[in-house]
Amino acid sequence: MSDALSKLLQTRDWLLADGATGTNLFNMGLMSGDAPEFWNVDHPDRIRALYRGAVEAGSDLFLTNSFGGNASRLKLHDGQSRVGELNRAAAELGREIADAADRPIVVAGSVGPTGDIMQPVGSLSHADAVEMFHEQAEALKEGGADVLWVETISAPEEFRAAAEAFGLAGMPWCGTMSFDTAGRTMMGVTAADMVRLVEALPNRPLAFGANCGTGASDLLRTTLSFAAQGPELPVIAKGNAGIPKFVEGHIHYDGTPDLMADYACLARDAGATIIGGCCGTMPEHLRSMRAALEIRPRGERPALEQIATRIGPFSSDSDGSGGAPKAPERKRRRRRG
Repeated sequence: MSDALSKLLQTRDWLLADGATGTNLFNMGLMSGDAPEFWNVDHPDRIRALYRGAVEAGSDLFLTNSFGGNASRLKLHDGQSRVGELNRAAAELGREIADAADRPIVVAGSVGPTGDIMQPVGSLSHADAVEMFHEQAEALKEGGADVLWVETISAPEEFRAAAEAFGLAGMPWCGTMSFDTAGRTMMGVTAADMVRLVEALPNRPLAFGANCGTGASDLLRTTLSFAAQGPELPVIAKGNAGIPKFVEGHIHYDGTPDLMADYACLARDAGATIIGGCCGTMPEHLRSMRAALEIRPRGERPALEQIATRIGPFSSDSDGSGGAPKAPERKRRRRRG
């Protein structure tokens, strides 16, 4: 493999991803209900600042501001005709920041769910989903993204559609699901289900895993469940910075930089290779995560009790599988940088 992410994975045994997009943009003035993707054209300096903040905090890769950049999501803002423009701009700004860095930085083109329910439960067909994802993928590719990164997916059908679309675009990719319903995705997928799904795809990702969800503790438990399957592919862990709480009418996440440093090292020890944050994760969190990963030695796979003690209680009694996750040796040989 010659793509930028594969090159880093060949020489490093962990990579730091970025943090939140929405939380950082809200702090810059984005209003609830607005489409963040419009800022790629209307406020490019703010998007540059978003990307630069992750790089300066130590991230090895960052996701573009294109999570809701598919035609179905943009239609809510009468922007369905701007898919190419907005995604291309998101990637071009990312390419600019990455190329100016003093070390290799991967630009990952963020692709979120369509927001529609797929057949047979809903009305979105496989062909239409592939078409939407393909349109977005081509624009991110044209703008200079190194890899594509589908995230916060709940339905296996939508994950398969994205994988097919990325294959049509000829792009390497990564994919994460959100396990936010008692250890399962909203559509009932378990961590073990996802491993089987990923390994059966004709166009497999470079890495897979979980993002967002309920809290960092739950995401670590899901990471342990991935590791229990002995996957051949690297695992991604992008957990929220604590638990969301309403404070004076606004959502705040209670995870401190120290807590996220603990989370990052536990994620590495639990089996993750690409480690980052999701909602609430700011540059100050990323700096602490980077420092901890560089300084603290690798440890044994953490027990659930250790995770609960250091990060906080789980939101449910089960990881969704019906049993406690076990952690056999990996099939994939790790490389140390």
